[in-house]
Amino acid sequence: MKTNQTFWDTSAIVPLCCFQDKSQELRRLRRKYEVVAWWASVIEGHSALKRLLQGNQISQTACNEAVKRLEIQSETWREIQPTEKVREIAKNLIETENLRTLDALQLASALVWCFEKPKGRIFVCCDDKLSEAARKIGFTVLPK
Repeated sequence: MKTNQTFWDTSAIVPLCCFQDKSQELRRLRRKYEVVAWWASVIEGHSALKRLLQGNQISQTACNEAVKRLEIQSETWREIQPTEKVREIAKNLIETENLRTLDALQLASALVWCFEKPKGRIFVCCDDKLSEAARKIGFTVLPK
């Protein structure tokens, strides 16, 4: 079954909502692909935007606008819920891929989304360590 759905890590979602180095490239991908995301991605996105504000990387106005964009975007994507299967896979990924908790939950959610068959499936991510783990288990990772 052909699909234009792709799994998006929060590190790739945040640049859709505010200006960052990879924003333009990610916006092109977003026009091409539908977003599938982990249940907590909107929470992680809020946290990331708050960190950008606190680090003076974006203004209060830009942060407020980015939060609104995040909320609007989150209404359009498909969410992978926090199931027992996600938890089980995430625990294994922590052991096998040495991932941190939220990264393991993101990758576990992507594996649940594709029924644990990542070959030919796209994982959109801007985090180097998570991208490496996703490639290692068989996902095609964008952006390159």
